[in-house]
Amino acid sequence: MSLIKDKIDPENLPQHVAIIMDGNGRWAKSRGEERTFGHKNAINAVRNAINACNEIHIPYLTLYTFSSENWNRPAEEVNTLMNLLVETLLLEAEEIFSKGLRMHVIGNLEKLPPLVRDQLHQVVELTKENTKGNLVLAISYGSQNEILNAVKNISQDVKEGKIDTEDINEKLFESYLYTKDFPPVDLLIRTSGEIRISNFLLWQIAYAELQFLNVLWPDFTKDIFFQCIVDYQNKERRFGMTGEQIKIQ
Repeated sequence: MSLIKDKIDPENLPQHVAIIMDGNGRWAKSRGEERTFGHKNAINAVRNAINACNEIHIPYLTLYTFSSENWNRPAEEVNTLMNLLVETLLLEAEEIFSKGLRMHVIGNLEKLPPLVRDQLHQVVELTKENTKGNLVLAISYGSQNEILNAVKNISQDVKEGKIDTEDINEKLFESYLYTKDFPPVDLLIRTSGEIRISNFLLWQIAYAELQFLNVLWPDFTKDIFFQCIVDYQNKERRFGMTGEQIKIQ
């Protein structure tokens, strides 16, 4: 049994954790293998993150699975990632369903190969009645593009008289994002030692705690996840207020 897990306060859990799963290529190269070898060996890390969330009942987990910029990678690597995504969904769909998790997908899905889109749709449909947690896959996702699309759609609705410019506020803007049905991100984790956001959930992480780990993604374990939660709980989240104001609330 994990001693780190025992340190977690179940009354102070983040409601939404997002992970930038980085370091597969470097992990493979350090073993004298091609980058694709790292992607194939990252599945256990994905399982660890999902299972850890499930064990301590964190309701939302978003995984940065494939960014809009990843389309610029070598064709062989992109094809491997797409094939691996389909294989993984086929293997893991029953496990996701049995855990009571509901799967969601956000991103520009029109760019995905039809087989990938179909497989994603099947798992989303299979799990749509599940209520024990939410697994969100960000695929072909870029936050700047998401925000631009929201602006365009709001502009169109203003033009058509559906909304007035005076009605535009943070809450209305959020209703035009892919994540409109999800809570804001409380904790963002990035593996591999890189300290950047990489166009991921820029609006949604406005007040998130950020943790950058010197761990390559295939080496990510449940205990590493649990330690991230412990570290999160040791932070004072002030949302622009002073520490004294928070204590009074």
